[in-house]
Amino acid sequence: MDLRQIIVELDAEISRLQQAKDLLTGETAKRKPGRPKGATPAPAVKKRKMSPEGRARIVAAVKARWAKAKKAGK
Repeated sequence: MDLRQIIVELDAEISRLQQAKDLLTGETAKRKPGRPKGATPAPAVKKRKMSPEGRARIVAAVKARWAKAKKAGK
């Protein structure tokens, strides 16, 4: 028997013994962190869209700001 096969069999035996211990002591399997199986995912958040008018106002404000900064720099 090679070493890998022995390790695999030992791991299987350890798993069986832990399950038997849990049954005898009344403990349940350890829960992993995270969302439980079968839970519904959270609803996707809708992205907010900017109107073309709003975008134009922002562009104009940024251009005015840069023009003011450029004028003050001279």
